Amino acid sequence: MLLTPGPTPVPEFVRKAMADVTIHHRTPEFEKIFEETRELLFELFGMDEVVMLASSGSGAMEACVTNLTKKKALTINSGKFGERFGKICKAFNIEYTEIKNEWNTPVSVDAVVEAIKNDSDIDSVYIQICESAGGLRHPVEELAAEIKKINKDITIVADGITAIGVEKIDITNIDAVITGSQKALMLPPGLAIIGLSNAAVSKIEENARGFYFNLATEIKKQRTNTTAWTAATTLIIGLKEILAYVKANGGFETLYANTALRAEATREALKAIGCEIYPQTPANAMTTIYTENAPQIRKILKTKYNVNIAGGQDHIKTSIYRINHMGLVEDYEATWAVNAIELAMDELNIRSFDGTASKVFSQTMFKGK
Repeated sequence: MLLTPGPTPVPEFVRKAMADVTIHHRTPEFEKIFEETRELLFELFGMDEVVMLASSGSGAMEACVTNLTKKKALTINSGKFGERFGKICKAFNIEYTEIKNEWNTPVSVDAVVEAIKNDSDIDSVYIQICESAGGLRHPVEELAAEIKKINKDITIVADGITAIGVEKIDITNIDAVITGSQKALMLPPGLAIIGLSNAAVSKIEENARGFYFNLATEIKKQRTNTTAWTAATTLIIGLKEILAYVKANGGFETLYANTALRAEATREALKAIGCEIYPQTPANAMTTIYTENAPQIRKILKTKYNVNIAGGQDHIKTSIYRINHMGLVEDYEATWAVNAIELAMDELNIRSFDGTASKVFSQTMFKGK
């Protein structure tokens, strides 16, 4: 049972769609698929433009940094992926300043406002919606609104790689939102997508940079239902299938509600058996537990109860474990995961097993429905 926060399990109907005969990407047949996929992505993002890239999410992060920063970037670092924005700036000799917090701590809106007011060169801000290194939810919408009050021309770029498909994002003041195929979109890795505002598109057209990740080139081509370079045909076919499926089965709002409820039920179940939630503001994409027994619990889950969950990275590598809620996770899978954690805790003499986790999960999940 794969419950890591990416890659997530690929549904069987998507695997079957992607297993069909390979289509050449420069044909009317594929252009039609591309057009239909773009239309679904416009619904998902709710933004003025969407671009698909044959890359991981990090490629989209790089494309946004290089195409949307003219003078100086402000990066928000509360984890491995916030740190990555700064590393991309450094790699391209783009001037940047960083606000850094511990991985369980959301950025202070006041700290961002102060940084913006004190440095008129900052023309772009880069932040995670969900920082998946610790399962943290940043106050992105509030932050973006305050920045736009100071200077509406500052570009706000949000990494939504573990947020798009999990919850509805208020994009009113956000200029670019990034996601990747292997998270809530339930596809194999290799496809990145960026939603863009008209203001961001204008800035890209004025500031186009790079070759493969030149977003001006891609926008121009994708508006004609093709790509500048070789398209990730199989992944785009799969993306069309999963988006059409979600739309036909209750829509994105239903998916968001189910994911939120599953996340709440998991957190309540694990708190009921004495687990400590790691982030101060948990995202619904995953539940992250802080414990010195994380490696042992993960090992027992994988070898004895057939549940594969993720650990941490860097300084919290052995201090946390993370349980995925993204995608079409079945209720019985999530119930079994919390039950297996309670069994593992019993085996490690942390807490005697009495079925509390499963009971609390079911009460929260099904009473909520």
